[in-house]
Amino acid sequence: MANQYPGPPPEQPPGPSPYATPENGGPAGAGYGYPQGGRPGEPGYGYPQAAPPPPMPAAPPPPLGGFPGQPPQPGGTVLSLGDIAVSGDTIMTPVGPLPLRGAVWTATDMSRTEEKIPSHAIVLAVVFFVFCFLGLLFLLMKERTTSGFVQVTVNSGGRHHATMVPVHSREQVMFVLNQVNYARSLSV
Repeated sequence: MANQYPGPPPEQPPGPSPYATPENGGPAGAGYGYPQGGRPGEPGYGYPQAAPPPPMPAAPPPPLGGFPGQPPQPGGTVLSLGDIAVSGDTIMTPVGPLPLRGAVWTATDMSRTEEKIPSHAIVLAVVFFVFCFLGLLFLLMKERTTSGFVQVTVNSGGRHHATMVPVHSREQVMFVLNQVNYARSLSV
């Protein structure tokens, strides 16, 4: 037990350790850390080979606005609904870019709002019941909770994409519906 590291394995030739710092202080040669005994900068087995870059075609750059006489479009995202983003004159979706002009937008509210009496109102009604039935007024307290999704669908260029935007309040539902109305106004 006292001799855990007896020395180099028997198949290792005697001499300096291959893991030691080189004597000249330069970079290490082939060995630990390099694939299959290659040199630094050389790919080894299983490593991707560097291919020369493809030649670039000599084509004139497109006009800034897309068409002559058209003002340039802004480069940033105008609005984003779930995984749908509108940027310039393009709708970006996971299925690919769609043209903005002539796009048909649909929004379906799939959320639900529940109304219930909160538990603290019931406790207050029971505690204050003994004072002239005034405690029963606490039962008029209501708590509204909204949960669900708003489904946003876009059809353009012969393609279709739908996304579900989660909502947790009626204000969020109205915000998503207003964003869809704004997207409709951009599509005209």
